[in-house]
Amino acid sequence: MKVKVYNLKNEEVGSLDLSDEVFGTEVKEALFYEVVKAQLASRRQGTKATKERSGVRGSSKKLYKQKGTGRARQGSLRAPHHPGGGMAHALEPKDWSYRPPRKVRIAALKSALSFFAKEQRLIVVDSFDLAEIKTKAIVGALSALKADKKSLVVDAGDNEKLVKSIRNVAAHQFLPPEGVNVYDLLRHDHLVLSKDAAKKLEERCLK
Repeated sequence: MKVKVYNLKNEEVGSLDLSDEVFGTEVKEALFYEVVKAQLASRRQGTKATKERSGVRGSSKKLYKQKGTGRARQGSLRAPHHPGGGMAHALEPKDWSYRPPRKVRIAALKSALSFFAKEQRLIVVDSFDLAEIKTKAIVGALSALKADKKSLVVDAGDNEKLVKSIRNVAAHQFLPPEGVNVYDLLRHDHLVLSKDAAKKLEERCLK
């Protein structure tokens, strides 16, 4: 497929050939659910924990002799039935993360990119060459590109001027091509790619 390429003033400056296999494939929304569910599950902290007898303070010395006292046999103050003792069957931190197969993750990413392309919410610019680190400059550029609501901006991670210019804007997010994922794509209204980033995304999906 061929897409138009714009500069930061929204002037058409050329075109770019993109793979139909990546940007023009069938949109499979069921894959969105699978991959986003996995991403959000992996973010869960799972921080639940209680202390068992080895984790609480207290002497492990036997309280009194085994026989002859007429009382029940006791071995440690830290036993669960003593006040301040450890819990029996203590809770442990839980890992909720899981990882769908690579083919599923790549297919979901292709579907998401194709979804943006089909809805004409994919914008390709020749480069994000900013003169200085200035938030107003990138906000103005996205406004000119008609992507001023919520945009995911993708360019090389070493573009420091772009990274520092956009990080203070709550509505927009920057990601390098290797960090683009289905969850962050679907929660934005527009996807704005540099030409180099578009080609790197294409390479990543075709490996």
